[in-house]
Amino acid sequence: MKPQKSVTPGSPRSVVARAWRWLPTTVDRRVLIAARLSLIGQVLIVGTGGAVRLTGSGLGCPTWPRCTAESFINTPEMGIHGVIEFGNRLLTFALIAIALVMFFFVIRMRKQRPDLFRLALVIGLGIPFQGVIGGITVLTNLNPYVVGLHFVLSTVLVVLAAILLYRVRSGPKTSALTTPRWVLSVARLTAVLVAITIVVGILTTGSGPHAGDGGAARNDLDPELLQHLHSYPAYGALALTIALILIARRLRVSRLLRYSMALLAVEVAQIVVGVTQARLGLPEILVGIHMVLACVLAAAMTGVVLSIRERHDDGARIIVRDEAQSTLV
Repeated sequence: MKPQKSVTPGSPRSVVARAWRWLPTTVDRRVLIAARLSLIGQVLIVGTGGAVRLTGSGLGCPTWPRCTAESFINTPEMGIHGVIEFGNRLLTFALIAIALVMFFFVIRMRKQRPDLFRLALVIGLGIPFQGVIGGITVLTNLNPYVVGLHFVLSTVLVVLAAILLYRVRSGPKTSALTTPRWVLSVARLTAVLVAITIVVGILTTGSGPHAGDGGAARNDLDPELLQHLHSYPAYGALALTIALILIARRLRVSRLLRYSMALLAVEVAQIVVGVTQARLGLPEILVGIHMVLACVLAAAMTGVVLSIRERHDDGARIIVRDEAQSTLV
């Protein structure tokens, strides 16, 4: 039998071994917190990105990856626009840190929960890719279509983070539907309308006054026509959401009911903000809220679709195992 090599306490190998043993082997409170931070961070960076655009700071750092030709950080001469744009770039590193923590928290359970491992990996890789697209928006002088792609990718990352949080809380995917299959079809149709609403909203913003910089081009589409085209799928999604609530109540599917109610609340808030901003001439603060709510809308819609596939106990209570105790979340 081959003798085992001893590990000297305090050596780098010992430190790595202790750190590895400290990592979770099952979903516990640390994993839950990291998943929540992942979703919150993805939504927050949309808010800071909106602040960059709505304050005319899109070219506050006129180049990329440096902020200026000589410096990676903003300089006093660049004023508040440089501070805002550089601050948004810094938040990307915070997201990367959260993604790394999330990845390490699921690495030891990658065989038992490959779904969490894959989601954490894709989100982690998606953040720097999104940063590159953000750099391209600067290098193309805030081309409205590249800016729109930047927002689409942000929404995709929000959806992935929402799936990650849902899977952390509810367990792996199951093939057992808790409703008739046609209910899933209704939810998917609602999701399609929500996606169309967001995409047309991006085009609408690209035709409006908030370009991110006074010299940036617009997409030359008719903003008034786009506002109407933007509203039609939104109202359609609202009607289908109300239908999902009635269906969930009739079938007594509690989780679908909760997520559908949350989706309805976000839709109503989004519609109120959207109509108000159009009537008031697109004030910056309301446009920014509208952008953030679009991502919250995508996350809520994701929860609705996923909630149709529940665990056999209706997912009402799940156990998050901690090293010291089990607690309900």
